[in-house]
Amino acid sequence: MSRRCWTILVALVAFIAAVAGVLAGRAIGDRGSGGHGNELHALLHDRMTLTDDQRRQLDALEAGFAARRSGLQARMRADNARLSAAIAAEHGEGPRVAAAVDASHRTMGALQKETLAHVFAMRRLLRPDQLPAFDRAVARALTQPTQ
Repeated sequence: MSRRCWTILVALVAFIAAVAGVLAGRAIGDRGSGGHGNELHALLHDRMTLTDDQRRQLDALEAGFAARRSGLQARMRADNARLSAAIAAEHGEGPRVAAAVDASHRTMGALQKETLAHVFAMRRLLRPDQLPAFDRAVARALTQPTQ
């Protein structure tokens, strides 16, 4: 495989991995731009009867997660910019490209871990009778095709 083909392949894999990380985060934790954008948040906010205390705790969890997610998404954009610059500079699989890909993967992993920690924190707020519906919504969010 030529050096140019290899560079294009590395860039494509990095881009696909970045998109997959963002989609995974959105499938589980994003409220969307028009309100409660996915099934998990619709369940918690619209279909599940939460106590006032549960709602307050949930709002606090979501505010914290939104800030952490936003920071990680900004880091992913910066990682992708560094990858683009590395590809432009090296025109092949060089040390800058490899480092940029590794940084992007670390950021995607951090976002996935933050998202899962958020899901588990939300789950801890629920009563035992609320857990089965929540667990089903999480399973669907992780297994349904993305649009």
